[in-house]
Amino acid sequence: MSLKDKRCIPCEGGIPPLTSEEILPLVEQINDDWKVIADHHIEREFKFSNFQTALDFVNQAGKICEDEAHHADFELSWGRVKVMIWTHKIDGLAESDFFLAAKIDDIS
Repeated sequence: MSLKDKRCIPCEGGIPPLTSEEILPLVEQINDDWKVIADHHIEREFKFSNFQTALDFVNQAGKICEDEAHHADFELSWGRVKVMIWTHKIDGLAESDFFLAAKIDDIS
């Protein structure tokens, strides 16, 4: 089963963030444009031809976040969207973060 087909599981805390060794096989399964930042979060920048298209993408990605009950952070500007994902309850990365990234990859 690919990452995009898995469901995000809401994190209630109490688990440790993933280690570098645990992150590596997961990041290899999402788009190469995702970057791991200090083993804390993943981020990717998406480019668009105008503001409306970028906004439409944020709305689509936001719906995925709502459906999965797992919320990314978005920076929206003209022709650009930066998406940052981590599990806030543990202040680091969890497996579900990569599920969400794969689902967002699917709409880009």
